This record gives sequence, C-alpha cells and structure tokens, in this order.
Amino acid sequence: MPEDNAPTHIAFVKKHYTKKLFVWLEVGKGRLDNKGHFHGMLDRLPIGGFTGYVCFVPIGSSPPEPEAERPGADEDQGLDGRGI
Repeated sequence: MPEDNAPTHIAFVKKHYTKKLFVWLEVGKGRLDNKGHFHGMLDRLPIGGFTGYVCFVPIGSSPPEPEAERPGADEDQGLDGRGI
C-alpha cells in the first residue's frame, strides 16, 4: 500500500526584529510518516534575525503564543534605571 505523502504540519520560524520582538513566518511544510519519522521541507528562510529554530505545528493550528514577560526589578525604577 503506497504511503500518503501529503503534508500534515506547517513549518514556522521566528523572525527577530529585536531581542524580544519577533513575528512567526511560514517557511514550509512537513509530515509524519507511518514509521514515526518526521520529514520537513523548508522552501524559504528569513533574511537576518534567524536563529535556526523551526517550529512544526499541525495544519489548521497557529504557532505558539509568545510567553508572558515576567516583571523585572529594573521596571520599577523607570526607563533609564535611575527612577526618573
């Protein structure tokens, strides 16, 4: 019986604009075969700001939401760190 080669997942990468600001870009597709092996096919990559991390999510799902930032000690002191 021939194996179904239809993609089951979409590949996303983070395109970073700053250290904490990024967007998810769709860069390809992938599929899980009947032996449990995953096959990813990337057809594009972002220029600049790419770490090499690729996230495969099932088709129809969205990429993970960014984690909430924890308040740091420097946020209480103001923008310049002196409390001004």
